[in-house]
Amino acid sequence: MLQFQPPGFGHKVIHTTLGAMIYYTQTNAPWAFADTEDLPPLLFLHNFGGGASAYEWSKIYPAFAPTHRILAPDLIGWGESAHPVWDYQIRDYLSTIAEFIIQTCRQPVTVVASSLTAALTIRLAIKQPNLFQALFLFCPSGFDDFGQGAGRRLPLPIINTPLLDNLIYALGAENEFAVRNFLQSFLFAQPERVSQEMVEAYLISAQQPNAKFAALAFLRGDLYFDLSLYIQQLQIPTVFFWGEKAQFTSIKLGRRLANLNIAAIRDFYAIANAGVLPHLEMPEIVIGLLQQYLK
Repeated sequence: MLQFQPPGFGHKVIHTTLGAMIYYTQTNAPWAFADTEDLPPLLFLHNFGGGASAYEWSKIYPAFAPTHRILAPDLIGWGESAHPVWDYQIRDYLSTIAEFIIQTCRQPVTVVASSLTAALTIRLAIKQPNLFQALFLFCPSGFDDFGQGAGRRLPLPIINTPLLDNLIYALGAENEFAVRNFLQSFLFAQPERVSQEMVEAYLISAQQPNAKFAALAFLRGDLYFDLSLYIQQLQIPTVFFWGEKAQFTSIKLGRRLANLNIAAIRDFYAIANAGVLPHLEMPEIVIGLLQQYLK
């Protein structure tokens, strides 16, 4: 969705086993340097949920365009990337994210990711550590950590009922009122921080053809797992950032996860007065924090 990208950013495409993956990077002034390809790669991975896309990080990555090659993909099933009619599973995202990194990065990549996608990044970094330089993760959770389901808000029989699942998605993600309410009530700590641009970006992403399939896989819990069973195997240097008012995945959960592997998880930073998406809610704070670590 180029209309929501910062100046100087355009989109490119790579092809994965599940279809085309669109990603945003420096393509025009003031960021299109002759040596952009030689800059260290910095990969931003968005969260899941109705209307999710690379827009989630668009207030952050321009700050790093002078020093890094920015890579901000719409994951398969989201944004403007391919939306195959598919029974989405964890392995699909582990494989397509790995394919993306291999095709776009000639050196280990630093990743900035959020929520369930951040947890999937941990699993991929355990499986293929050679792909990664460092991880900066915001509220990482498998949504079933320590066996306590955190994400599902509707009973499975309802979500899995034919036609009713279409209605759930239409009412919950494909109209402006629902999108605004979800951002204000569940993702942000301060509702007034939700802008009209944010609502429009999420709404247009949610209205893409076949967007419901990935979103319903997330809603059903098909992509959930217990991160506590994996996190002790992580060896890549990692920092956790956590919105103190994050819903579903509380900061108490975050500290519990981080304490399972203090060797790899070098720091844990609590962001006051922020929800699960502090990078969209308070981008100036997140930019400052990331700049300190990326030095």
